Amino acid sequence: MALFTTSIPTKLTSLARDGDKTNIHNCSYGSVNWTYTFVPAYVMSISMLGIALNIFVLMVFILHKKPCTVAEIYLTNLAAADLVLVSFLPFWAVSAWNEYKWIFGRALCKMVNVGILMNVYCSIYFLVLVSIDRYLALVHPMSHLTIRRAKFAKIGCVLVWILGFLLSIPKLINRELALHGNMTTCSENDTTIFLVNELMISVFGFFIPILIITGSTFKILKTLKGRFWEGANLKKTDHKATILVLAVLLAFLICWVPYHLLKIPALLSYVGILTGCSSKKNLYICGQIFTYLGFFNSVLSPILYVFVGKNFQKKFKELFGQWYHNRSATISLNSTSTKLSRSIKL
Repeated sequence: MALFTTSIPTKLTSLARDGDKTNIHNCSYGSVNWTYTFVPAYVMSISMLGIALNIFVLMVFILHKKPCTVAEIYLTNLAAADLVLVSFLPFWAVSAWNEYKWIFGRALCKMVNVGILMNVYCSIYFLVLVSIDRYLALVHPMSHLTIRRAKFAKIGCVLVWILGFLLSIPKLINRELALHGNMTTCSENDTTIFLVNELMISVFGFFIPILIITGSTFKILKTLKGRFWEGANLKKTDHKATILVLAVLLAFLICWVPYHLLKIPALLSYVGILTGCSSKKNLYICGQIFTYLGFFNSVLSPILYVFVGKNFQKKFKELFGQWYHNRSATISLNSTSTKLSRSIKL
């Protein structure tokens, strides 16, 4: 998926078995064994945790008897996008454990990488929709009569999923099985397509949506500050939803901004502008850390729903209460039926 988590390890793995030192392009790298031990364990852990947490979030939003608000529709789709990511991560973990040898075939080689890249695009554009929704709710409160409707929110989510897939097509085309020495890897086939795809990720998957999110968030904070000084009260539902959205946005930025910023020097190194051995080694190490920090966001978001989302907590309590009431009624009915059948027999 990324320059520093696929291309570099592919080059390293063919030489890593020969000892703790490798030499690529006349640069000596230290031991890379930690990428075959710690990384698979970490990726598998966040995968299992992410699957459980995001399924839990989706169940609460979907099974609750009340329809989701516009903001909750976007957050539900964000949880679905995170679920897609963490569901594909076990394949990545197994590949890292096998020193990036790919054993799952050509179809999964393409599918796993496209699924992960779709998450990168879809997640940030769902956050764009969320930030715009909060902007409209606070700055233009009457917009719920026109734009902020569940129907339009659902249409927007469908368009985001389609956009995420379309932007991932270069990855679908370019990912192929390749033979490196005596092992098969899942790597980029064409350098030009690879560079175009990396540029697309930076522009359409980061800079453009971040500008929209930053502008909307600035307006939201300015409005909140103005109403605070004026002594005006926000609707409780808007206040709670805004706090959760701002927390999710902040978590996303903390997890993904380092990953996207590192793409700039990584691309310079790839095209031969940055040639120092120390810079290449630092890019490799930072690339590993920042990529898996980005993956952790898919675990952090549902945790924020549980601990920060007051409306989510309320929905969970109501859903649990409804489930407990139905279960108690079923047990009571079964007990009554048993007693009645016994009395008839007697």
